[in-house]
Amino acid sequence: MSWTDDRVEILKKMWGEGQSASQIAKELGGVTRNAVIGKVHRLGLSNRTTAGAAAKAEPKAKVAPKAKPAPKPSPEPTPTPASAKPDLKTEPAIAPQHNMPARKQIIPAGQPLPPQPSANEISPEALAKVNEIEKKAKKISLMELTERTCKWPVGDPATEDFWFCGLPVKTGKPYCEAHVGVAFQPMSARRDRRR
Repeated sequence: MSWTDDRVEILKKMWGEGQSASQIAKELGGVTRNAVIGKVHRLGLSNRTTAGAAAKAEPKAKVAPKAKPAPKPSPEPTPTPASAKPDLKTEPAIAPQHNMPARKQIIPAGQPLPPQPSANEISPEALAKVNEIEKKAKKISLMELTERTCKWPVGDPATEDFWFCGLPVKTGKPYCEAHVGVAFQPMSARRDRRR
């Protein structure tokens, strides 16, 4: 199907009378509703004449009026280039959300956690010390960990009873003194206990 001058004139006339795209497509034959809509937009006919539409709408008094189109959203600001640094003196501060609780700053740990030793690798003295320390532990959550708190995990992470020690760390280590004694043991001491 091609848009001949005659077909375009029929389209313009019917569109001006307020006919729907489906009705126009049916009248023209061999063309879809979407093709009619596309041609209407290409011809710049998207604004209908109100006289024809009002005359057609009068007999159908029970038809609800069409809703007004929603206002167009304001255009999004263009992104700032990555090389441009914001001027902190002139940039507005982001207002805190009042319904959100304040979150503590998360400070990443300085060192990765070493694998935990199995029970047969821990000396009885170190194990007893750990049991005593865990009674005094602060029992903090993951979100409360800082570089100054012991990161020794206690319990099953899949349960509500899981926590971290939270006592002050030994300098240069991720754990408190008791947990350092368990986590960092000389290789010779570990070999002797396995025998």
